[in-house]
Amino acid sequence: MNERTEYLRKKALRLPLSPGVYIMKNARGEVIYVGKSAALKNRVSQYFSGSAKNRKTEMMVSSVYDFDYILCDTETEALALENVKIKQYEPKYNIKLKDDKNYPYIKITKEEYPRLVTVRSRTGDGGKYFGPYTNSATCRGIVRSVSQTAQLPTCGRTFPRDIGKTRPCVYYQIGRCCAPCTGKISREEYAEYVKEAENILKGDITDEKNRLTALMERAAEELNFELAANCRDRIKALEALYDKQKVVSSPDTFADAVGIYTDDDMTVVSFFFIRAGMISDTEVDEFVGGHIGAEELSAFIASVYDVREPAREILVSSELPQEEADALSAHLTEKYGRKTEVRVTLRGKNKALCAMARENASFRAKLLRESTERETQILGKLAQTLRLEVVPDRIESYDISNFGNDNITAGMIVLEGTKFKKSDYRVFNIKETEHEDDYTSMRETIRRRIRNTTVKKSPAFPTLPDLILLDGGRTHVAAVRSVLEEEGVDVPVFGMVKDDYHKTRALCDDENDVDISRDKALYMFIYRVQEEVHRFAITRMSNAKRKTMKTSSLEKIKGIGPAKAKMLLTRLGSLTAVKNATADQLTSVPGITEKTAEEIMKYFKKDD
Repeated sequence: MNERTEYLRKKALRLPLSPGVYIMKNARGEVIYVGKSAALKNRVSQYFSGSAKNRKTEMMVSSVYDFDYILCDTETEALALENVKIKQYEPKYNIKLKDDKNYPYIKITKEEYPRLVTVRSRTGDGGKYFGPYTNSATCRGIVRSVSQTAQLPTCGRTFPRDIGKTRPCVYYQIGRCCAPCTGKISREEYAEYVKEAENILKGDITDEKNRLTALMERAAEELNFELAANCRDRIKALEALYDKQKVVSSPDTFADAVGIYTDDDMTVVSFFFIRAGMISDTEVDEFVGGHIGAEELSAFIASVYDVREPAREILVSSELPQEEADALSAHLTEKYGRKTEVRVTLRGKNKALCAMARENASFRAKLLRESTERETQILGKLAQTLRLEVVPDRIESYDISNFGNDNITAGMIVLEGTKFKKSDYRVFNIKETEHEDDYTSMRETIRRRIRNTTVKKSPAFPTLPDLILLDGGRTHVAAVRSVLEEEGVDVPVFGMVKDDYHKTRALCDDENDVDISRDKALYMFIYRVQEEVHRFAITRMSNAKRKTMKTSSLEKIKGIGPAKAKMLLTRLGSLTAVKNATADQLTSVPGITEKTAEEIMKYFKKDD
């Protein structure tokens, strides 16, 4: 046990036996892990007693330099605070919690004639929201199905504004729309259709079917055969919608079943959202890199219900300890203002539901493991072929693209393992060269990228890559290696060489080619990387060119409008020529005064 670990252990033993949140930090003061406990002293001291249960925890503990803590009155309060802190700091060793930025919802609008729409966030406009759902396609499909089942309009008309302006469409003729556009349906009658859609979205399909059946029978007794036929058709549509979903329990079952599969390599959590005995939606979340503990698991489940309203009963497989389930129950009851019970299932039909969810998680883990093994093999072969010291986890690839001397850009793509991470893609607009020079442009790109991490500490570039792949040959590699040496950074660099048909042929360093043609999997991987970086660079350069053609950057200069910008580019030939022009050359262009020429030169001098 080293001196620092002993210091941390003694500090932990001085903590109280109270609920709270602990915040682990590295030597740079960065938060690397956030956790909660009902007894801080016991939990935190375990980290520094040499009894880490898995490799992930060992790695985290080895990086801890100090820790802070916040005392709470209850474990429920600690769970809520832990959730907030993880989202605030996004620590390296915590699993990523949910937020609702990218989750689609179904909304019943608050209008005289409400309709169903898909939205990306909840607002306080009085509308009713359902979800979130796992993806947009699912959400749109539900809106379409429910709207047609409940006979709500799906067209772009607004009511009452458009009542009587047009003839009803084909959906009215085939019984899929109540057609408020005809003016034959009152607001009160329309509200009944909306209520039907709301009940379906809540999962009350059985109750809605019984209501329509009673209405149909009453209409038949009153000889209102048109209404009776309408109800009959709606019941059939409702049954068809019901048949599309998997029935897993009795119609009175409204619960969320959570299945958890975990081992030393990964944890997979599968959610079944069961309404009226049917699985109305599912969600599967995967966490690779080691077993996650009960505290992290409960924090993650809590974060799922930050963006999705839970059923009154949440059934969880036995991998979640009962004490964590109790804390979750208290947290969700307080959050939603109604009793919500999280139950660890041990027997009966509830156990069967969780077992089904867990089986789903287990199958996903199997697929993920097979995919990971293939990825490991490819990256292992790449490391062996290139004689790398470590198997690369983060790979960055670069390509220069230009349109003449203007719009010179460098595209950077990123791979985590063998998967493209598009959220980390970046474009560099080249500033240091005024003409086409791929080598100078690449040097500038790599220097700026490295300094964003080492000097500027930019959050957009939090870490250096394990490997750089260039769309180019030996001269490109030599140019980039010299930059890395100047910056004091040691990152392996290789070029992706193309043949005469512009197809991937080999990898190269600054002296030799490395043949990859004999290994099909490795060859296809490098081919995919080269095609993707080229596609990205070309696309972004083309977008920049189109933007320049639509609105010249010259129009940002005081006194320059579209007409003068066009005249400058026409007379001088290009944006680069305008940038390098003298005052006399600028004033020779019709409409450019000495004052305007001075503004132009000042603008471009600022960019140098």
